[in-house]
Amino acid sequence: MEYTFTLKFHLPDETTNIDDAIERLGAAGCDDALIGIGLPGRIALEFTRDADSAIAALSSALADVKRALPSSQLIEVSPDLVGLTDVADKVGVSRQNMRKLMLNHASTFPVPVHEGTTSLWHLLDVLAWLRERGGYLVSQELMEVAQVALWMNLRKESARLVDAPEELGLDVG
Repeated sequence: MEYTFTLKFHLPDETTNIDDAIERLGAAGCDDALIGIGLPGRIALEFTRDADSAIAALSSALADVKRALPSSQLIEVSPDLVGLTDVADKVGVSRQNMRKLMLNHASTFPVPVHEGTTSLWHLLDVLAWLRERGGYLVSQELMEVAQVALWMNLRKESARLVDAPEELGLDVG
């Protein structure tokens, strides 16, 4: 199957020659990725990778990047955190249609992980909700990638916590 996803990395200060870094990425197996270098010290790779599963696709891509740029730090795996426009693009409907669904089904629509001027949801939650409703094009590959991206992002962030909730007396449930 073919899986599409993006890996975003922070590059260490010693990575000054971006052309060399791109060459190393290609040699390490990232020749199935479009590479973006918009912000200094950052690199994004949009992969379209053939694999038996989403976890195999994302894991192999992550390993390829780390082999080419061992000092790089993973920032984010996407698609995971999305706004309504992102979801609409993924399932082939208008942003207005997604907003109407959210407003008309407020009691069952997934709760955002961030609510504000721009609310954010985990893509997996919204895709699962749409799939339950029926009538929306939600591919199995997209569901799998969203699930693995969520898992990888949560794992990365949870590694930053060292018994913080217990020591601080926080009830995060």
